[in-house]
Amino acid sequence: MKLLTKLLLNAIAVFVIAYFLNGVHVDGYITAFIVAVVLSVLNLFIKPILIILTLPITIVTLGLFLLIINALIILLADKLIDGFSVNSIWIAVLFSILLSVLQSILHSLLKDDKK
Repeated sequence: MKLLTKLLLNAIAVFVIAYFLNGVHVDGYITAFIVAVVLSVLNLFIKPILIILTLPITIVTLGLFLLIINALIILLADKLIDGFSVNSIWIAVLFSILLSVLQSILHSLLKDDKK
């Protein structure tokens, strides 16, 4: 139940950001949910491999290269999902930053409800 709630919150975050950000397009609510699931799976399996492979450049850039890794994960999701598109890598970087901020806000609201 907790996983489904987090996925729904992530889908809402994807849909809201795609609505306000010009370079990102999501067809509908179902597509936003699929994007949330695919991003979760890619972050679980692909992102750790990319982090290990790019560890030297991540250390040299003091962790800023992780923004590029997040953007690459979003662009990979763009290629995998019909109905979800991101125009450029810079839009993907901005999308990943906004998605992280909105997810943390939504998840903090969820934690406050339980208290």
